[in-house]
Amino acid sequence: MVVFTHTRTLRMYDGTEPELLRLLASRVGIAPDYHDIAGTHHVTGDETARAILSAMGFRAGSRDGLVASLRALDDAAWQQPCDPILLLHEGYQAVSWSLRVPVEVEEEQRVVVAWSIVDEQGTVVHRDEVGPHLPIREVREVDGRRMVRLELPLREKLGLGYYDLAVVTTGHRVGITGALRLVVAPTQCYVPESLQRGGRVWGLAVQLYALRSQTNWGVGDFGDLSRLVEWAGRDLGAGIIGLNPLHALKNTRPHHLSPYSPNSRLFLNDLYIDLEQLPEYLRSDEAQALRKSPEVQEAVERARRSDRVDAETVVQVKRRLLHCAYRQFLQDNYAEVDGIWRPSSERGRLLEAFIRDEGEPLKQFALFHVLEEERSRLDPAPALWPSWQAEYRRPNGPASDDYYRRHRDRIRFVQYVQWVAAEQLGQAKAKAAKADMAVGLYPDLALGSDRNGAEAWMLQEVLALEADCGAPPDAFAPQGQNWGFAPFHPLRLKAAGYRPFIELIRKTFRQGGAIRIDHVMMLFRLFWVPRGMSAAAGAYVYYPAEDLLKILALESVRAGTLVIGEDLGTVPDYVREQLARYKILSYRVFYFERQWDGACKPPSDYPTQSLAVVTTHDLPTLAGYWTGEDIRLRAGLGLYSDETSVRRAFEERTGDKAHILAALRQAGQLPPGTADRPEAVPVMTADLAQAIHAYLASSPAWIVMANLDDMIGEVTQMNLPGTLDAYPNWSRKLSLSLEDLQQDERVHALAAALRTLRPPAAGS
Repeated sequence: MVVFTHTRTLRMYDGTEPELLRLLASRVGIAPDYHDIAGTHHVTGDETARAILSAMGFRAGSRDGLVASLRALDDAAWQQPCDPILLLHEGYQAVSWSLRVPVEVEEEQRVVVAWSIVDEQGTVVHRDEVGPHLPIREVREVDGRRMVRLELPLREKLGLGYYDLAVVTTGHRVGITGALRLVVAPTQCYVPESLQRGGRVWGLAVQLYALRSQTNWGVGDFGDLSRLVEWAGRDLGAGIIGLNPLHALKNTRPHHLSPYSPNSRLFLNDLYIDLEQLPEYLRSDEAQALRKSPEVQEAVERARRSDRVDAETVVQVKRRLLHCAYRQFLQDNYAEVDGIWRPSSERGRLLEAFIRDEGEPLKQFALFHVLEEERSRLDPAPALWPSWQAEYRRPNGPASDDYYRRHRDRIRFVQYVQWVAAEQLGQAKAKAAKADMAVGLYPDLALGSDRNGAEAWMLQEVLALEADCGAPPDAFAPQGQNWGFAPFHPLRLKAAGYRPFIELIRKTFRQGGAIRIDHVMMLFRLFWVPRGMSAAAGAYVYYPAEDLLKILALESVRAGTLVIGEDLGTVPDYVREQLARYKILSYRVFYFERQWDGACKPPSDYPTQSLAVVTTHDLPTLAGYWTGEDIRLRAGLGLYSDETSVRRAFEERTGDKAHILAALRQAGQLPPGTADRPEAVPVMTADLAQAIHAYLASSPAWIVMANLDDMIGEVTQMNLPGTLDAYPNWSRKLSLSLEDLQQDERVHALAAALRTLRPPAAGS
């Protein structure tokens, strides 16, 4: 049956301006309304809809602009022979794919279509040909050309993976060639066999930079991580180690210290490199002399003694010494052959293999780093990349390519640093496997990256740079939240075959046996805040969730990596249902797991397919929560509107503590001699902290995490949302060193209480 869509869509453009605005907004996924966490209904205003459409690149300021935008949207699919990507589940039934061809009426029955499918190794796995006399499914005139759409069968049953379909048409005047990406995905993400068999896992969560040790230089590093993994696996019986995002940061105050606002999520923070484990650093006389200089000695010792992480000083020292190590590396592992420096050893070849395998993303990341570094030398207040010279504002182009060739050695240094970081993280991951951890390392994937950083520069074609991600108003933030990250543009992301998303999750999956996706709702919808508007004026934009979930499942299964989705806040029921179907673990925080009357949910109410934890980096520690340290801190910073609000916060906290004590008593977990009245329990004791974790452990949750902060009674939290430089966010160290932690009775007692969760050893 032929459908003449051109005539139909012309009639669609006859509406009034408000009607066309709503039509365009709905076509691109802007939600017309939403209900917040309190159930309040919010309608997306016209001003917000126009601003979001503008951020997406559409003309929405007038009726003519809306009509032109709708026409462009309708024509977009017809500009290419094939859709950019087709995603299928393993074992798919009969399916077809679309091909759009310029064909005149008299040519329709002469068209012949031939195609081949190639797998990731370049092997042709299928060939097919159909025609002539093919049925026409649609006809449309686009830019003066008559176009037809054909539906073609995908007969071959393909296995898991990525495929490229190449197509050629003949038999008509304007034969075309086209390409289609095919993805065949599993129906769910990877789950370790031990969990599938009914085992459960407990583990430690730590902010890596906060670790003290006798060997680090004032910041926890990958060497500390390896030692932590060995100890936790061997002596404590932990099966998982939770970590902050390890993404690349600029490591400067106050804007660039948060692991959740990285320079790039594709690469690692070189702050974590342990130079004492780097062979060429140890062999470099230049590096050793610099390390022993009074200037460096004093800087390192000062950073070690401080109770706050001095990331700026430490990363500057490490980078100076890494330059020395790199020069030694070149001397030891490269030789000049016919005027070209080539690797002369296995270690040199390993670097070259890393650079080759990382490909264009690493090249662009290093190029950005060197470009930015040069501008910092030329100008003490360098312009951000959107204000660079026009020829350098994009990673691809003659000027960028020429700059890359002229600064090859400086760029290879950045690539070398990333190789060293990846090598050391890989060693920590291997330690987890050797310790028979059921899961191993469990890093975080941040929601977004600094809009003025390397990742935004590299991915600007698929980002909506005129909008921010955020959250709607709730009790925690009555005016809403603006997180400052440019969101993925859903239409452009799909047009790119989801390649940026694939690269991002693939890189993160390599880091450990599990990942936590911060704000996992990003797979379904994101709250967009147009730049220059308040967060309260934002609106939700929907994403192609089924496509993204299929990709996530495929990459998870390939990497053997468990997926945990941070599903806190305003989460529709359908989102949790979809996450559960794909075996993505729900993230359940004890503080928030409450019934309608404020009582703690019983352990039996926690989902089996979940990770249970007491608190997070954005919330008070157990000790701080119990004494109200977070409330006093917020009051001192003027974050409450008046004294009445402060008093009400303390009253609510007292009620929350009463509910906790009552829940422990009812579950038989209240420590002997502990009263069930908050006023009789003024501080968080080690026994009470242990009881709360035992309460979580009595739930069916697959994984229970204990924060090192709570195991040793830290009072202040790592991050205080709503502050920038009024509070030392992301800077507090643990009060005990790694060596002291290994002897601390509180740690061993809590671990013993949770050790029964340990599943059979991995691979057994």
